[in-house]
Amino acid sequence: MTLRWDPGRKRLVIYVTCGDPSLDATVAIVRAAADAGADIIELGIPFSDPAADGPAIQRAMARALAAGAGPRSALDVVRRVRAAGCAVPIVLFGYYNPVFIVGVERFCREAAAAGAQGLLVVDLPVDELGEVVPPARAAGLEVVPLVAPTSSAERMAKVAALDAPFVYYVSITGVTGAALRGLDELPQRIAAVRAAVRAPVAVGFGIATPEDARRVAACADAVVVGTAVVRAIEEQPRDPGPAVARLVTLLKAAI
Repeated sequence: MTLRWDPGRKRLVIYVTCGDPSLDATVAIVRAAADAGADIIELGIPFSDPAADGPAIQRAMARALAAGAGPRSALDVVRRVRAAGCAVPIVLFGYYNPVFIVGVERFCREAAAAGAQGLLVVDLPVDELGEVVPPARAAGLEVVPLVAPTSSAERMAKVAALDAPFVYYVSITGVTGAALRGLDELPQRIAAVRAAVRAPVAVGFGIATPEDARRVAACADAVVVGTAVVRAIEEQPRDPGPAVARLVTLLKAAI
């Protein structure tokens, strides 16, 4: 299991909020997504103030917190997924506060021991990733940095120095779930980011349909889909696995 891949092969990255609608369901969803072709799972750590997320993921976070999920629940889900034999690489995805509360070094050690491969902290810009990179690497975790349309050349140079397995390019200035736009300019932007960071580029925010995925995959190394998956779970809370598997199958075929 690794987060590093040959950029010649496109990757599908799927986001799931841990604990929505339950921890048992999350385990089933991750396994269903992996079986349907997801290459990487971003497992969202529930947090009470998900400022970068739109209404759908905010609702998922609220449902997960109401069900008692938290950072340790995410680690438990990873352990259960691995115990079930699922080998899809997992990136723990969330905000800094829950990681800080557990303790960065402890969280990284426990995440790696549980079977996670990476960590993405949404609200830590590259200037502040020094908080997590050393303890993560010491534990054997990769850190995935974010790059935005507004990222300066200086910041992208700092990202390049991290030797990340890939970077997550936020395709729009806004929150998750916003409509995809700027597709005409996207190939040029992705090419510039890839050259600057010297790593594969995964594009997220606004990718909701197989057609969106197809168009983004034409220039990106990976496509990230989150809100559409969360909505599929919200619409089928009793048995979300099949709905997620159907969506992942369509997305994978499109890229």
